[in-house]
Amino acid sequence: MRTLATLLLLSLITFAPTAGRAEDKRIVMIAGKPSHGSGEHEHRAGVLLFQKCLAGFPGVTVEVYTNDWPADSSVLKGASAVVIYSDGSDGHPALQDDHLQLLGSLMKQGTGLACIHFAVEPTTEKGQKEFLDWIGGCFEINRSVNPHWNAEFKTLPDHPITRGLKPFSMKDEWYFNMRFRDGMTGVKVILAAVPPPDTMYRADGPHEGNPAVRAAVGRGEPQTVAWASERPDGGRGFGFTGGHFHRNWGDDNFRKVLLNGILWVAKVEVPADGVNSTVTSADLEQNLDQKGGKPKAKPATVTVPVVK
Repeated sequence: MRTLATLLLLSLITFAPTAGRAEDKRIVMIAGKPSHGSGEHEHRAGVLLFQKCLAGFPGVTVEVYTNDWPADSSVLKGASAVVIYSDGSDGHPALQDDHLQLLGSLMKQGTGLACIHFAVEPTTEKGQKEFLDWIGGCFEINRSVNPHWNAEFKTLPDHPITRGLKPFSMKDEWYFNMRFRDGMTGVKVILAAVPPPDTMYRADGPHEGNPAVRAAVGRGEPQTVAWASERPDGGRGFGFTGGHFHRNWGDDNFRKVLLNGILWVAKVEVPADGVNSTVTSADLEQNLDQKGGKPKAKPATVTVPVVK
């Protein structure tokens, strides 16, 4: 019993919001329920890692809520940004109950929104209109695809989110052929790469392929896999389709673009060299979900910068 009580106490300490000053920008991170295999879709471990990386950043307080939507939605009140790292589609935490309406009220107040990996996928029936308004783009079934591939980011745009980044490559489940606002109004491409032909190895399906995307890949068209958006009301959005493999957060560039994006949607000035942080193999093994056995994360892969 003492062991159980100790574990419960440690759990409370682990998930307690970081202390901050009243004038700090509050960033609220929501991690979805456990999903996929060990080292994949590690929502809980991911947001806790982001919290660690931003700990001590001046003017910012990061709060983390795990295992789906916060039990008390009032914690979102006054947030400068909401970050969601979770499964999507019908299981998306933002699509449950009245959560879309709650987010909508925050968006009207200028709150930023960042969605990571599967969390960029609402449903066409519920959430798609809002996601296009709030973050500028989303995954659309029977249009967008989700293959695993090595994306080479050879050039980077001039934007606060790309500060401190160098051209890099990374293998992940990068979604592409996304649905964006008409004319890409208010949307800025942050990461784009040309998918190789083998991304189309699967038969056509709601997430696997379709004639239009096969033709685009055949033409060698660059595909947007991360983007920033601005709303007419001044609010900001960020969509990042990577994040399937937890180990990838060990890569400095991969992690930096996400951390920069979180600050940007919260309207926090991104440093000239971006958010610098250090993540060790031990850090990547912390807070992993139990998924049919002892969780284990692979060490971070070393990626070679792409030569222009």
